[in-house]
Parts: sequence; C-alpha cells; structure tokens
Amino acid sequence: MRLLALHWLWRYWQGAWRRWSLWTLLVALVAAMLVTLVWLAGRYEASVVQAQLERDAADAVSDIRTALARNLQNLQALQTGAIEPLAWEGLAQALLREHRELVRLEWRDSALRPRAHAESPFSAVQWTEGVRDGTHSDTALACANARRLNGPAYSSSYFQPHGDGLGSEMVELCLPLISTGHEEGYLVATYGLQSMLVELVGHSLTRRQEVSFTEADGTRLAMLGAVRRGSRMFTAQQLLDLPGNTIVLRMDSWHSAPSLFPNVLTALVTAMSIALVTVLVVLVRDNRRRLRAESDLGDALAFRKAMEDSLITGLRARDLQGRITYVNPAFCEMVGFEAHELLGQSTSAPYWPPELVEEYQQRQAVRFAGHMPPREGFESVFMRKDGTRFPVLIIEAPLINAVGQHTGWMSAFLDISEQKRVEEISRASQERLQATARLATVGEMASLLSHELNQPLAAISSYATGSLNLLDAAQEHQGASLQADLHDMRTAMQRIAMQAERAGRVIKSVHDFVRRRDQSRETVAAQELLDAVLPLVMLQARKLDVRVRVHVEAGLPLLLCDRTMVEQVLLNLTRNAMQAMDEPGIAPRVLEVRVRRAASNARSGWLEFSVADVGCGLTEEIARQLFTPFFTTRPEGMGLGLSLCRTVVEQHGGFLGFAPHQPRGTVFTFTLPAVVPEQDTPKTV
Repeated sequence: MRLLALHWLWRYWQGAWRRWSLWTLLVALVAAMLVTLVWLAGRYEASVVQAQLERDAADAVSDIRTALARNLQNLQALQTGAIEPLAWEGLAQALLREHRELVRLEWRDSALRPRAHAESPFSAVQWTEGVRDGTHSDTALACANARRLNGPAYSSSYFQPHGDGLGSEMVELCLPLISTGHEEGYLVATYGLQSMLVELVGHSLTRRQEVSFTEADGTRLAMLGAVRRGSRMFTAQQLLDLPGNTIVLRMDSWHSAPSLFPNVLTALVTAMSIALVTVLVVLVRDNRRRLRAESDLGDALAFRKAMEDSLITGLRARDLQGRITYVNPAFCEMVGFEAHELLGQSTSAPYWPPELVEEYQQRQAVRFAGHMPPREGFESVFMRKDGTRFPVLIIEAPLINAVGQHTGWMSAFLDISEQKRVEEISRASQERLQATARLATVGEMASLLSHELNQPLAAISSYATGSLNLLDAAQEHQGASLQADLHDMRTAMQRIAMQAERAGRVIKSVHDFVRRRDQSRETVAAQELLDAVLPLVMLQARKLDVRVRVHVEAGLPLLLCDRTMVEQVLLNLTRNAMQAMDEPGIAPRVLEVRVRRAASNARSGWLEFSVADVGCGLTEEIARQLFTPFFTTRPEGMGLGLSLCRTVVEQHGGFLGFAPHQPRGTVFTFTLPAVVPEQDTPKTV
C-alpha cells in the first residue's frame, strides 16, 4: 500500500511538473510578446518622427534650391542689355531690398576687376577689397569654376566679420556674363548662410526644430530655430548640392519618450490571446515545415540523380581504403563496365591496362598517403571492356562529409581522345606552315639580293661609263695627256673589278645569312672598313653636294666581323643619311662618320660606329616602324636596308639604334666586337 502511494505521488508530481513547465513556457511567451509589442510600438513612434523629420529636411532643401534658382534668374535679368554702372547699382539695390538673403552684388570685368557693386542695407559687413581681389580668393576660385563649367558656380563658405565685432559665414555665387559667344565679365552675388536659413526656410519648420548648415565633417556654419528639450533627439541631414560646393542641411528635433498603450490590461489580454494562437500556429507551421523539408529533400535527391545521369563527365568516389563506392552512368559508359562490376574494387580496377597496373597502384598509394593531386589534373590511359585504350584527364579532390571529415576521394574523368586528335591535326598544320615560311624565306632572299646588289652594280655602271668617256677623250688627245687618261681608265677598270668582286661577296654573304649559316669573320681595322666604302660614299656625296667628315679615334683595336656585311651596313647608313639631307632648304649638308671605343662599361671590348646627318629628323610614327621589313618612306625604296643592318649587327652581338642629332637630324649608332689581346684575357686556373 505504501509503495502504491509513493508511486501515485511520483506520477502526480511528474504530471504537475510537466503542466507547470508548460504554463511557465506559456507565461514566458506572453511576457516576451508583451515586451516585444511595447518595444515595437516605441520603435514605430520613433520611426514616424524620424520619417517626418526627413521629409521636413527634404522640403527645406527643395525650398532653398527653388529660391536660389529664382534668384539666379533675377541676377541674369539684371544684366540684360547695355547698362551703365550707376544704373546697374540702382537696380542691384532694389534687388537686395527684395531678397534679404543676398548681402552684396558685384559687377566685375573679365579680369575680375570691380566695375560696380551694391551692398544690402540690412547687414553691416566689413568688406576688405584687396583680399577679395586676390587670385586665390573665394571670388576668384568661384569665377574660375564658372568659367570651366560655362555656367554659374558657388564658392566654398568663408567667415566674414561684421562691424559689431561678430561675423557670419558667406558663400559666393559667380555668374559669367556672355554676349555673342564672348565672355564680357562676371556677376558676383554674396549669400549669407544665416540669412538663407531665415529667408528661404519655412517658418513652420524653424518653429518646431533647429535648422543648421554644416560641413561634411559636422562643423556648424549657420543655425536657426529654437527647440523644446526632450529625452530623445532626432536628426535628419540632406545634401544641398550646388555647382562647385556642397553644403549639408541638418535638422535636430527633441521629443519626449514614446507613450505606452493607453489600456495596459486590454493590451495584456490581447497579447496573451495572440501568444496562445501563435503557439498553435507555430506547431502547425513546424509540422508543415518538416513535410516541406522532406519533400524538398526528395526533390533535391531526384535533381542530383538527374544531373549525374546527364553528365558526360565520368565521376568516381573512393573511400580511404581505395574501394570504389560510387560511379555515375557516364563513367560506366566510358569504360564499358556496369556499376555492379566496379563497386567494391580496390587493389586493381578492371579498366587499368595490365602493363600499367603497377604504376597506377604506386600513384594510388601516394594519394592515400595524403598528397594532394595537382588542381589542373593529370593525364592517364584507361582500357575499355573490349580492350581498346583511350586517354583521359583525371581531376581529383578530397571527399568531405557533413561534419568536415575526410572520407575519401572524388575523381572526375574527361575522355580527351578528340582533343588528342585535334592536337595531331594542329601539329601537322604547323609543319605545313613552317614549310610555307621556308618558301617565304626564299622570296625574302631574292628581295635582299636585289636590294643589296643595287649599290655595287650602280658603281660598276658609273665606272664603266667613266671609262668610255675617257676612251672617247683619248682619241682627241695625244702625248702626255693620253697617258694620263689611260692611267685614269686603268684605275676605273680596277675599281670595276673590285666592285664586281664585292658583288659576288655580297651574294655569298646574303645567301649564308638567309641559310642561317655561321658567316666567316676576320680581323680588320675600322679604318680599312671606312676606306673600302668611302669611294662609293664620295660619289653620292658629290652628287648631292654633301660634305663628308670622318673621325677615327687613335689606337683602336682590330674588329672581328664579317667584312662584307659590315661594309653593307656602313653603306646603307651613309646612303640613308645623305638621302635624308636631300631636301630643299638644308644647308650646309654635312655627313659625319665617327669610330670610337664604346662608352659603356659593358661594351669596353667593343667599338662604336656612328653616322650623323643634319636632315629633318624622324617623326614619332616613322621611328616606331623604322626597322620593320618592307617599310620605306621613299617611292623607289624596298624597306629592307635598316632591317638587314640591324640583323647583321645583332648577329655580331652588337646593337643598332638611333637618337636625335643636335641641332637637327638623326644619328645612327651600332657596336661591333673588338679583338681582345691575349694579355688582357683572364686565364682560367
């Protein structure tokens, strides 16, 4: 009996505890709801006050903008037609009496010199004309902005003292006066910020709250209105964006604490009823939410299944022991095996080629040791069920479960057989392009030969013509005169032979140059190179009336170079220099050729050749394309000379460049290697 009573008491206490806990929860919910409603009511009342204050601030800014626009129209009308300064001052005084926010009006000429001014009779301001007329004054800055904007512009605010020892913030408005498209002067209007608040802001707004102009950092510039103090302050700010200046209009309002509900008991009962209904609604919604979550989970699983089945990328999942736990249909189709034939495989997958099983097992062991695969993936070879091999790209990533644990590896497979086929086609196309390029090189060689043989052949023709002229003259003379002519003819014929031999060397050098063979190099003095080309240079110099100056530094070492090609470089550069001076109005025409040691420390074992002219120089557009093959500025040119010169110099390890020549013209400079004496060469120990 006693045990039964104890059991009944235990059951009663357990039931009472459950009921009291439910009631406690219900009371807590009701109290929380009541507190929330009171808080929401206070927030709502505060939001209403704040919204009204924001609207008042926006209305005040709108009123100020409208008044400023109206004043701008009045100022523009003030300057209509030709008017004398005295008459202008009378009209300005009338305008100042009508608009008390204006403190001063000035009429200035285009150089900002005052022509006339008028001051408001309602303000006593001490104006300092010298300061206002400075180039860095607010007036000058505002007018500079107005000139740049081609319209009215405002200055930043500044403090202006009054006659009574006080002062106020001012803003300048500068209006350009334009007549028949020309700027004739400026109309400068000075606004007092305090006066703008008094005259342009509605009195209904200033009675209820405090209105002020502030800067962006909160510094007050002007203030108007008296506020009733309360426990809470509300603030609203609006930007008054003017051309050249931005001012913040701020409104402050104090209110008492928001009132509570008028009937607390009614509100309490209502809140409790709402809380009870809310509990039931929450339970119903929770049940519906669970059903919806289960439905969404089913849809998500179906969507995932459809997405996996539609992929053309093979997917495979393995656990940490290497067993295959998942494959998608695309992977099964790729290797030709069914899913049940692949799941559970670990040591040796059936799609591994037998000859590569050991390599793949080692790679798998490295992966299971914790080494991450490359993010860009790696290539491999798989075997289909019928034994055919195909290349694949494998991209692997760690498989992480919902709690963040590493449970295996997820691999994506791409069949790259088509990509390999395209690469093979591209490789064959590249080989065909290289063959085409070699054919183009043959054409380039023909062009180079044609270009480079023009000079020696022209010289041969000139010498031959001279020889014929001497022979004709020899028939008309006798004695010593005939002997001299025959000597000159012999000299000319010798030079013809030399130039013919040089033409052959040019053909061989250009042929070796195109075939990219190592060209024969010999030691030669710089003076010998110049002596070889100077006769040809002097022929063209006499024809173009050019004076040639040659400066060779004493004690220069020998050069190691391809003599024929370097002579061609010198001929091309000197010929281009003389042709650059073949323009009317260029006198005297001087061609300067210099040879010296390279100035740079890096070129201490090199010689520097420079060819300078006094022509018109190079434009920026021509300089950018100067070394481009087939680019020329002459109708008869082929555009290969400078390109060939740079290639020859660079094959010798040198550098070919150009720079402006003073006082005019262009100087081309190139470097060639010198023969280093054996005693200067460091010995290796």
